[in-house]
Amino acid sequence: MASASLRCISNTVCAMDASSRLGSSLVKRLLERGFTVHAAIQNHGDYELISLPPYDKKGLEVFQSDPFDYHSVLDALKGCSCLFYSFEPPKDHSNAYDEYMAEVEVRTAHNVLEACAQTETIEKVVFTSSATAIIWGHDHKKSESLDLDERHWSDINFCRKFKLWHALAKTLAEKTAWALAMDRGLNMVSINSGLLINPDLNITNPYLKGAAEMYEDGVLVTVDLDFLVDSHIYVYEDISTYGRYLCYNHTINTTEDAFKLAEKLFPLPSSPPSFERDTRIIQQRISNKKLNKLMVDFRKSEKGLLENQEDCL
Repeated sequence: MASASLRCISNTVCAMDASSRLGSSLVKRLLERGFTVHAAIQNHGDYELISLPPYDKKGLEVFQSDPFDYHSVLDALKGCSCLFYSFEPPKDHSNAYDEYMAEVEVRTAHNVLEACAQTETIEKVVFTSSATAIIWGHDHKKSESLDLDERHWSDINFCRKFKLWHALAKTLAEKTAWALAMDRGLNMVSINSGLLINPDLNITNPYLKGAAEMYEDGVLVTVDLDFLVDSHIYVYEDISTYGRYLCYNHTINTTEDAFKLAEKLFPLPSSPPSFERDTRIIQQRISNKKLNKLMVDFRKSEKGLLENQEDCL
């Protein structure tokens, strides 16, 4: 664990939605680090935590929590110092984002943040958003040197015009959360995640709407599950974190990269005819320097702590 100067005080945290792949992995890592975890799950989720061995469930308390039900959210948050929040749509809408889902995300974000504001023990909210809330609607042709980062927001009108519903939902939900956090005096940070690489990934993933344009603009980024989970924990445990953190650990900017991603999305019988000839490298126009610095600093602090512990043995 990190040194005391970096750690938040309370040892009890809440993860919502803990029934998602990210949520369940986050719960497992938090338990490994000695946290007491309130795992808030929705009825629709595949509850992976039941597969944990009994000894791994020490410190775990499970709550059936509907983000639309204010009181069920309050119950899950009781006694917690932090909420790790991510939105997981119902199974029948998971790959069918539309304008309705944008309204749903906004309503749930508002409800959950309001519940946090009414929970006296909450010290920090870690809000999972998306890189799609950053990358859309910017004219790269006007500025060749434009690098997108946490300071940028996707253009809402652009997203509506081109029916980029996932980007619209994430942008509006995150803006709603930030507005409420500032109004209620909540300490919030957001993780703007790239496309999560996992075994369930397929071409219907709503993040991928406009993937060809993302690739050509140099902003198609992906993130591994372990890196994403670590990022959430680090931004919580380091009390100096603030604002938004763009989170990815791979940029798709070559034909080879694009082909490897396509193979994950659907089986390809062979490489495209032009694959061997196309050696272009798309200029990367996105930056996650803020998160990278945090990760480097945090790992140094953990390494120093472990070395000190070994010296005391």
